[in-house]
Amino acid sequence: MKLMFISDIHGSLHWLEQALAKAEEEQPHTLVVLGDFLYHGPRNPLPDGYDPQGVAAKLNAYGKSLVAVRGNCDAEVDQMLLQFPMMGDYVLILHEGRKIYATHGHGFSIDNLPPLAPGDVFIQGHTHLPVAEVREGITVLNPGSISLPKENNPNSYAILENGEFIIKDFAGKIVKQIQL
Repeated sequence: MKLMFISDIHGSLHWLEQALAKAEEEQPHTLVVLGDFLYHGPRNPLPDGYDPQGVAAKLNAYGKSLVAVRGNCDAEVDQMLLQFPMMGDYVLILHEGRKIYATHGHGFSIDNLPPLAPGDVFIQGHTHLPVAEVREGITVLNPGSISLPKENNPNSYAILENGEFIIKDFAGKIVKQIQL
């Protein structure tokens, strides 16, 4: 089963359309959205193609194959526009015999892990920085941000398939990868 991870859309219809085009190309079984859907947040600049209502409409059309969690910039009013649940702080995904704890990263985070066992996977968004490493036997991951990457990283998304997590930019270049 192939999973695709995106995070930190921040209302950018332009970058969401880029990510959904990659989803059509990659053909994941499930698209996992790690929060910060519609609002750009007070600390962030407006992203390219800022259109929260357009983002909601695009995601709603994709909704049945989405798994989503709430980010720190998401609110109950956002859920009123979205036709799939996204207000949970985390979701547990069982994938190829592994437990994946997926969250936005503003509560539990790579630096403040929930109780997990060696071999489990923790994935977050929030920092807008791609991460693929192992800490104390737990694989920690971040696909980066599709709309507002930080520290000169590219706009990125990630694929998990056959025990390999690959972060890619939208030109198809591998940014980071790790074998689980």
